[in-house]
Amino acid sequence: FVEAIEFLARKTGVQIEYEEERRGQRRGPVEVTRSRLIDAHRVAEDFYVQQLATPEGTAARQMLTERGFDADAIAYFRVGYSPDSWDSLLKELRRRGFTEKEIAASGLVTQGNRGVYDRFRNRVMWPIHSITGDPIGFGARKLNDEDGGPKYLNTPETMIYKKSQVLYGLDLAKKKIAEQRAIVVVEGYTDVMAAHLAGVENAVATCGTAFGPDHVKIVRRLMGDSANPAAGVMMADGRAFGGEVIFTFDGDEAGQKAALRAFQEDQSFAAQTFVAVSENGMDPCDLRMAGGDAALQQLIAGRRPLFEFAIRSMLRGMPLHTAEGRTAGLRTAAPIVAAIRDRVLRSEYARQLAGWLGMEENLVRHAVLTAGRSGARVGPASTYAPHVADDDEAPAMQRITLPPRHALRDPVERIERQALEVMMQLPSLATWANADYLPAQTFDRSTHRAVHDAIRAAGGTGIYDTKFAELRENGVDELEASRQASQWYVAQVEDQADEMLRPAIQQLSVEPLPETDEGSPAKYVRGIMLSLIRQGLTRQIADVKSAMSRLDSDAPEQEQLFARLIELENHRRAFEEND
Repeated sequence: FVEAIEFLARKTGVQIEYEEERRGQRRGPVEVTRSRLIDAHRVAEDFYVQQLATPEGTAARQMLTERGFDADAIAYFRVGYSPDSWDSLLKELRRRGFTEKEIAASGLVTQGNRGVYDRFRNRVMWPIHSITGDPIGFGARKLNDEDGGPKYLNTPETMIYKKSQVLYGLDLAKKKIAEQRAIVVVEGYTDVMAAHLAGVENAVATCGTAFGPDHVKIVRRLMGDSANPAAGVMMADGRAFGGEVIFTFDGDEAGQKAALRAFQEDQSFAAQTFVAVSENGMDPCDLRMAGGDAALQQLIAGRRPLFEFAIRSMLRGMPLHTAEGRTAGLRTAAPIVAAIRDRVLRSEYARQLAGWLGMEENLVRHAVLTAGRSGARVGPASTYAPHVADDDEAPAMQRITLPPRHALRDPVERIERQALEVMMQLPSLATWANADYLPAQTFDRSTHRAVHDAIRAAGGTGIYDTKFAELRENGVDELEASRQASQWYVAQVEDQADEMLRPAIQQLSVEPLPETDEGSPAKYVRGIMLSLIRQGLTRQIADVKSAMSRLDSDAPEQEQLFARLIELENHRRAFEEND
């Protein structure tokens, strides 16, 4: 609203009196105003654009050129370069008459122990504009990986820049969004550029945060939609009534979580939401470079409804060729279908789920009905994954805990869980059973994979033996050395894990191992590791076969997938012969 008023005021030559200015007349002069901060960003944008053309900006120009952008594209999006200097922009702002308080409030500088200095240095700069076209912030990518700081850096929250209310490229895309009643949400600045150049001129991106409720409000206003219950119904021209929101999520776990988050937050919005995923995992910019404009256009044309994407993402990687895998798939997906509030849509997805699983429709409908009555949690219950907060929500992030082992009915989860318990509690035997040679893809469940990654990052289970030997050499008796080495080993693994994962690691470290008839811990450990390897090979083979079945028989990827299938089958055959 404020941006619209300012835009109209400039068009008509009206002087705006701000509320803070009125208060300032009573209490003293106003030190910082919105209009002055916008002016500062306009100066900064021009400055960065000019710097891109200098010899110092050569690396930035080269990076943009390598991403497929010519001089006209760079100029259209006003991409610039921030010099490798501590005060080049600071000096320019001072020269142009901005006060120290205005400069500090702009977000263009950072306060250090010795004063203020440029926030952005030696980076490619993308100006972020309000919907009316005013520059209000910047997104920046560093050019030298050896430089300190994050790869991507955005303007901090200021009087004029609220990242949860900003979409990069919206000023350029708003007309097409309103005309087409559709918006494409990509992940990065270069993805927006690539999409527009490929003719997808309704593309935007979030700026350093997840797509949230404030973004939904903006999109709805542009598309003229107000949570119409009929939104999402496909009309004769192939478009959704109420408009379409198309996300180019990755097909990986992060994309899956993003889809489920949209699913849970606003179902009337989710019903008109679609997902476009490149089969080879390329982002829009890479896809355009590899396949041209047509490839990116085909990506958007091949969008799938969010509900379908969420359900099928849950099923990906499950061994649906087995009865156990199909049962696990049904238990995972039924709560998602049950959570669809639209009765007709829920019934249709129950029917489709039966087809995807290869199960009787009546059985699937009963499972969906049961999940709805029991209030089963929506989401990948088998991964124990909590809501993933963006950086604004980090203090409230939930900590991952694992369900009791006896509650695990899925054999995939059970084996993975037991293997991690062994690796945390019996690291010496796990090392003997070659646990440190397990590849990352051995674990299918996301939490299990994260724990395994932490073990590998800590140095593997073998570090326990090293610590134990060191303690023994220093005269510590065997029992005490074992206790101290175990505590040290667990601490090393925890140090390599996110804070939210540490409770799960602690559980794995203390949960009593199941009683077995194996006769010795060594046999139990070896049996668990062999089962885990066998399970991983079976899953990878199923994934390759599934990928092959989705491709045309003459697709160029078929040959590579077939070779991978033969390799995996040989591994499994050799494994079974030596088991």
